[in-house]
Amino acid sequence: MRILYVDDEPDIRTVAGMSLQLHPAFEVHECASGALALQIARDWQPDVVLLDVMMPEMDGPMTRAALRDDPATAAIPVVFVTARTQPSELARLLALDVTGVIAKPFDPMSLARQVNELMGWPA
Repeated sequence: MRILYVDDEPDIRTVAGMSLQLHPAFEVHECASGALALQIARDWQPDVVLLDVMMPEMDGPMTRAALRDDPATAAIPVVFVTARTQPSELARLLALDVTGVIAKPFDPMSLARQVNELMGWPA
């Protein structure tokens, strides 16, 4: 399974990438911006994009909209990753046509399991 992890924070991106790569079925690509995520998603066609909500220039919701509007990436599922987990914020994010939301800080040991559960993939 191909996973694109998008986060502007290098430390979080590194931890997420390492924890996801522990799963033998996951192939992980990381990037630091929404603009780069659009290009990689078009070229690499991941099975899911894990997308940070708060990023400079092009935030997660803007990136999600751009992915949805491009026929080459419209069908790729998106999961938001965010520290904003109040019920009203979660409802707003889920209304943006995403598969789910993963709360930050996430547990590196359970991140792969969370992705599997949200995607309905076998553990």
